[in-house]
Amino acid sequence: MAHTTSPGGTPGIVGQIFAHRESEEALNTLAQVVMCGPSPLTRAERELIAAVVSAGNDSYFCTNTHAAAARHLFGDRAGVVDAVLTDPGTGHPEERLRALLAIAAKVRRGGCSVTPDDVARARAAGADDREVHDTVLIAAMLCMFNRYVDNFGPWAPRDPSVYQEIGARIATTGDRGQYPDEPVVVYAYG
Repeated sequence: MAHTTSPGGTPGIVGQIFAHRESEEALNTLAQVVMCGPSPLTRAERELIAAVVSAGNDSYFCTNTHAAAARHLFGDRAGVVDAVLTDPGTGHPEERLRALLAIAAKVRRGGCSVTPDDVARARAAGADDREVHDTVLIAAMLCMFNRYVDNFGPWAPRDPSVYQEIGARIATTGDRGQYPDEPVVVYAYG
């Protein structure tokens, strides 16, 4: 049961943003820049990093939302999302992304966890400094969002088809919500 009430029973982060509209623009701008702005990481890779970090934080709504968006964006390679969520260290066939996911996992665990050796492994696997930077920023942002939402004990749908729909909207048009006055949520990229 949620610790606080969200207008209209909106799930996950949507409920908190709906209840506290003054933070909507800043949070959405941050998400828009990090997840959709210029980056050598593809949108699919960014969503995968977000899903892995959220899974590590036991954030049900965020894990399923970002995983669904990643599956949609990976298209024919959507199975990689579940493989990585099962085992981030071996689930992706590309060494570069495995090294970046290892960095994201360290960021999730705490500040000052990423070592020069972690960055050297990522570089040796073909990642550049911008990819390392963007991975750290995605992981840190998702930790903030996961903690922001989950410490309110939010309601989260359990029906996988709900997340498939949200993921498709995020990947294509942005998730504008289902009601005219509902906020643009932080993971909307339209």
